[in-house]
This record gives sequence, structure tokens and C-alpha cells, in this order.
Amino acid sequence: MPTSLPDFSTGRLVIVGDVMLDRYWHGSTTRISPEAPVPVVKVENDEFRAGGAGNVALNAASLGALTTLVGLIGRDEAGRLLRERLEAGQVVCHLLEAPQHPTITKLRIISRHQQLIRLDFEDNFAVLECAGIEQAFEGALANRGAVVLSDYGKGTLAQAGSLIRVAREHGLPVVVDPKGTDFGRYCGATVITPNMSEFEAVVGHCKDEATVRERGEALRQALGLQALLITRSERGMTLLQQDQAALDLPTRARDVFDVTGAGDTVVAVLGAGLACGLPMAQATALANLAAGIVVGKLGTATVSREELAGALAAG
Repeated sequence: MPTSLPDFSTGRLVIVGDVMLDRYWHGSTTRISPEAPVPVVKVENDEFRAGGAGNVALNAASLGALTTLVGLIGRDEAGRLLRERLEAGQVVCHLLEAPQHPTITKLRIISRHQQLIRLDFEDNFAVLECAGIEQAFEGALANRGAVVLSDYGKGTLAQAGSLIRVAREHGLPVVVDPKGTDFGRYCGATVITPNMSEFEAVVGHCKDEATVRERGEALRQALGLQALLITRSERGMTLLQQDQAALDLPTRARDVFDVTGAGDTVVAVLGAGLACGLPMAQATALANLAAGIVVGKLGTATVSREELAGALAAG
């Protein structure tokens, strides 16, 4: 663990991936519907947040890193609200419009601090609509220190391999938050950050710690990665690096309120740390600390530099 935070303002980060609008309807619940055995929520507040790769970008920007976001949105009100929220958070936006598709939106209905239901409005983006992503991405790489690919499986990263290749040709470390079971798409990245269920979906069930390390190391070598970071909920994180012993980091969460978006925070802080020149292990330790903070918040949320500094000082 580093003894102090780096100057994140020196970090210049490009994030590309599936951006979405997270919408929350908050209200009180006092009765059951006479039409069906479901609670009736009287909606009293309508809240908007940036989700997916947008949440990654806001997390990086909240630390003070110069953050550029490349992604796809629809030509609609949700896209406008999303762009406004990102720009208000000091994110430089390169959001391409796909007129035939809506902006990906997830509506959560919340009552008494509990999520009752989530409604998704989305269509996967077609390959044709992703055609401009690589050009916009390459145009954003000048004078940057690291790249994050935030994959939610919505189609923006259909050409993930090409993006990784371009970034590596520019000499930039690439952090990937993966999706699905075809991790071969991420060959040549610097580090990927699957959670335990995603990891086991690829390598099979791991009966013990030795199996986790053995199969993790085999996966890291097969994909040509510098590191593999497995996030493990209440068990913290396991970092496997080339020519180094495995590093286990215990969870730093004090109160777990909502794990939504915790993976976004991990890759944002990890990417920002690498962009500032931190070694992988130190950047991972800060990402683990940030994850412990953000799970104590409701919904997609960010961690500020002050919160991270306070948690670091508290040990």
C-alpha cells in the first residue's frame, strides 16, 4: 500500500466502452396494490447518474485525473442528460450518436433505500454503428498515460482487440473490465479485472486457493497479460503478475450497502494510478481501498480524492 496518494492531476486517462444512463425513481411505499401482490411506490424524486463506462469516467475525473470518454449514445433525451452529467463532472466527451438505437438506460425503483425492480431500455449497438469508435479512440490517445476498456457487452467494444493493439502501439497500459466468456478478445491488454464468477465461468470452478492461482496464472499467460486481477467481493482481491508472487488484498469495506458500480470504481482507480506511473501492486491497493468506500453508497457512485486520502490515512 502506498503511504500517500499520487498527484492524480498528472494522470491522463482515456476510457472507452458502453456508456449508459442510470435513472432512479425514489418514493415511499405504504400499501400493496389491489391489482396484484406488489407494493405501490409513490414516486417523489427522479434522479439521473452516468452508468457503465460513464461511471468509470466520473470516478477517474473525481480523483482529479484528466479523463476522456469515448462511447455511443442515442439521439434522444437520455443521451443529452448523460452528456450533461458527464461534462458537469469534468469529463471530456467523445460520444458518437447512433440514431437507430436508444441510449442505454437502466431505471431502478427505490423505496426505503431498497431497490424493488430494475427496468432496462436498450438494444445492442450494431457493428456498423461502432465503426467510428476506433477512429475517435485513436484520436484521443495523444499525450495520455493509460487506457481503460469498460465492457458491458452492449456492442461498443466489438473491436476490442483492435483498440488494445492501437493503445499498445502508443505504449499505453490497458486496463480491461471484461464481459462474457470470450476473454481471448482481450489478448495483449496489460491487465483484466474479472470478478470471481466471471473468472470461474472461463476457467471452471476453483475448489481452493491453489486452483485459483494455477488457473489464473495459466489464463494470464494464455492472454499475454502483464497481470490478472480477480475481484472477490468479501474476500478482497487477488493480483497475479508476471514473475512475481501472488498478492492477496483483503477487503477494505466497512459497511456494504450496494455493490452496484464497484467494478467501475476499481478499473477507474487502477487506470488512474497507472496513468500516474504507479506500479501495478500500488495502483491495485488503491483500487481495493476505493472499492471498500463505494460499496457503502447507494447506486452508481464515485470516490473523491479526499475520501480516498482519508481511508488511506485511517489505515
